[in-house]
Amino acid sequence: MDLIQNLFQAIVLGLVQGVTEFLPISSTAHLLVFTKALGWSTVGQKYFVDAIQFGSVIAVVLYFWSDLQQMLLGAWDAFRHQDWKREEWKLLVGIMIGTIPALLGGFVLKDMLPESIGVIAVMSIIMAILLGLAENIGSRKRGFDSLQIKDGILVGLGQMVALFPGASRSGSTLTAALFLGLERQTAARFSFLLGIPTLTIATLYQSGKAFGNTDSILVLLAGIVSTFVFSYLSIAWLLRYLQRRNTWIFVWYRLGFGTLLLISLAMGLWRGA
Repeated sequence: MDLIQNLFQAIVLGLVQGVTEFLPISSTAHLLVFTKALGWSTVGQKYFVDAIQFGSVIAVVLYFWSDLQQMLLGAWDAFRHQDWKREEWKLLVGIMIGTIPALLGGFVLKDMLPESIGVIAVMSIIMAILLGLAENIGSRKRGFDSLQIKDGILVGLGQMVALFPGASRSGSTLTAALFLGLERQTAARFSFLLGIPTLTIATLYQSGKAFGNTDSILVLLAGIVSTFVFSYLSIAWLLRYLQRRNTWIFVWYRLGFGTLLLISLAMGLWRGA
């Protein structure tokens, strides 16, 4: 009975992780709120939640496999011919440099930023305001072929904001990219590609003890597979959605989410959180 219950909980957490990892609404926030609200202490442990992110890593790599191949092969050819203006070279260098701030920041601040309901609520509201400003201010005139190394650096710096629980890695990079004038779909696509190294390295680092601590490898695998399926669907949906629509749905959602958390905190519903 416990195995069936844990399997169910792992699949549901995989759904939450998969849907929220790539939408600009913060997977960390939703997983923490979800597990605390339902009292799922077994699959809600941090090492388990970190480990099922492997599903998100696999999903984003598979979805962008052709893009990654083209970028790496093109960058290698540019390196051989010293063609430093080639699009694939600039994109790869931008991603590599843009990854450094988040990794360094994560290493330095990993134990200094508490995953509390209060922090999540405040960051959700702050990021909603910033995304709304980016939607209004950004020119949305630049396509994928206009990306420069400096875009990787600046969006990478924006990715550091995601170190705060509730900020969202995809949300912070998407917001930064919109501020830089990228088209919505280009901004989302670039934020996904930029996030691959950070997400992969962070997942490997954070979940190292998961396989040794989990009571059932089957439960962990169920969470990873569920995360993979819903992550892949989430990426595909968001890119199609941003072809036709703006990001205001996420702005209003984050404002509402953060406000409800603050109200529930004031009512004493999250004691010890």
